[in-house]
Amino acid sequence: MDITIRKLRDTDYPFLKKLYRTTREKELKLTNWNEEQKKSFVEFQFNAQHSHYSTTYNNMDFKIILRHKNPIGRLYLWETENQIRIVDITLLPEFTGKGIGTRILNTLIKQSEQSGKKLNLHVEYYNPALRLYQRLGFKKTDNKGGYFYMERMPGKKE
Repeated sequence: MDITIRKLRDTDYPFLKKLYRTTREKELKLTNWNEEQKKSFVEFQFNAQHSHYSTTYNNMDFKIILRHKNPIGRLYLWETENQIRIVDITLLPEFTGKGIGTRILNTLIKQSEQSGKKLNLHVEYYNPALRLYQRLGFKKTDNKGGYFYMERMPGKKE
């Protein structure tokens, strides 16, 4: 499987908006909005999220996940002295369940082990990825507003 990760480029924003829309598609189907209204909503929400990430996580590492050099997802990481936070990992729906996320997470786990930094994230309580995170040794540390905060400490073999 030819999976690579590279830094975000200015030319990636149309892809990122398309990817973001896939995360909101179930909600959009519940509305009676026309396509233009849906596009406006997605644009507004994407911009708000990106701005929030940029201001909340100083020096966040925005990355694009590629398969055969084509963008299929995003990986947003924030690293501090004692942690590596997975702020966001999202794949296009047609690439979920194929081991790509597991492969990326295992790479991050190795990075955590080598650096001695905890690896953490938050996940919606209904997200199917929750089972994957648990299988890889992440433990729930908090429950806030529909999200579980999870972490995996280095040196913890499950």
